Amino acid sequence: MRISYALHLLGIIIIFLGLAMIAPLFISLLYKDRSSWALLKALLVTIFSGFILYFFFRGKNHRVLTHREGIGIVALGWVSAGLFGALPFFFAGTFDTFVDALFESVSGFTTTGASVLVNIESLPKGILFWRSLTQWLGGMGIIVLSLAILPFLGVGGMQLYKAEIPAPVVDKLKPRISETAKLLWKVYVLISAMEVLLLCMGGMDIFDSLCHTFDTMATGGFSTKNASIGHYKSVYFDCIIIFFMLMAGVNFSLHYQLLKGHITTFWKNPEFRFFMMLVAFFTATVTLNLYTHHFHNLPQSLRYSAFQVCSIITTTGYTTTDFEKWPALSRSILFICMFIGASAGSTGGGIKCLRIMLLLKHSYRELFRIIHPHAVTQLKLAGKVVSAEVINSIWGFFVLYLGLFVLASFMLAAMGVDLISSFSAVAASIGNVGPGLGIVGPAQNYSHIPYLGKWLLILCMLLGRLEIYTIIILFVPEYWKK
Repeated sequence: MRISYALHLLGIIIIFLGLAMIAPLFISLLYKDRSSWALLKALLVTIFSGFILYFFFRGKNHRVLTHREGIGIVALGWVSAGLFGALPFFFAGTFDTFVDALFESVSGFTTTGASVLVNIESLPKGILFWRSLTQWLGGMGIIVLSLAILPFLGVGGMQLYKAEIPAPVVDKLKPRISETAKLLWKVYVLISAMEVLLLCMGGMDIFDSLCHTFDTMATGGFSTKNASIGHYKSVYFDCIIIFFMLMAGVNFSLHYQLLKGHITTFWKNPEFRFFMMLVAFFTATVTLNLYTHHFHNLPQSLRYSAFQVCSIITTTGYTTTDFEKWPALSRSILFICMFIGASAGSTGGGIKCLRIMLLLKHSYRELFRIIHPHAVTQLKLAGKVVSAEVINSIWGFFVLYLGLFVLASFMLAAMGVDLISSFSAVAASIGNVGPGLGIVGPAQNYSHIPYLGKWLLILCMLLGRLEIYTIIILFVPEYWKK
């Protein structure tokens, strides 16, 4: 791998990240809060570091990326985003230690939404805006944005795109990958604008509307309020955010097809049907459980169950109530939702509905073959045959995902964290969900996690956001060999 070329391109990504800090700096100056100087320092340090990498490693490089280099740049890009994104928090004195600032930054860019903040509402507007902006940028992906705005990365850009969105099947909406990236971002921005407008119409001020839109569309879950969406106690806001969480949890190529006039594109997609079936089934089950054991009020049970099921399965992580107090069945369903996640090609995390659906189809086919050993069967999705290579890749991902979950959970437990909190913290981190159970529940935060535990969860968040392979492969010796 050409390390110098990778660092040269990494410099471009870091420069863009520094330029993105202009927005929270403007907000800070507009509201005249105390974070302006910290944001300016972070902006200058980030842009200067990016220019050093860009010019120092410029050299004579062929602008064609190999698959190996694409993986390396994406992994380094996300680590760099976390490191430089932590600077505004650190310079502003939001946290006492850099690891806490790094945790918050990585949680933002990976759209996890796990926080170590105790009093969110005490933060200056500029820092709150940066906190939400990290999620919005991370939702569609800094690398994909780079492909959209930097045309000279278009050659070989497919390697970055595939590493950034390692779904079982990569959707190329246009022949050139830079055009695909631009289309995805246009759809992302358009839907975001719709949510801002609807939240403002409900009475939410423009600042909170922007921040909550950033966090919703990224399925991130950071909020400007300590009580998250529960702060507003509004059925209107609950319904609007449920709708946009579901939109963010759907493959964005379907939104594009809808805008092109293909009205039936959603229902024709088998993953969308599977996703909505799960949401409906889990919502109905939790509603009945809450009605009989907790709220004893059907509309109230439906309202809270629908919001929390949509929030967790899309891996957004918003809360309107403390579901830690819910019956065991309801909490178990939410825990399962942390693993399932949203659709492939969405901003959500988790294993993804497409993988779950194909694994179920494959398992059923194996049962069918036991009954009919001589039958010739093919695994199909939307009328197309799914190759054995794709199924093997999904099984590999599934085993790695669960294996890393178990390993990290026991490592966290070994640091003194109770088992329920350990398992849910790792599940929420690797699934990019945010709130878990126990000491990391919806009414708590991650500040109680030990120092080494925070580093472990930072790694889990990165593993989840880049879907395991992009990070794990860096530790394989063959990756570094010619």
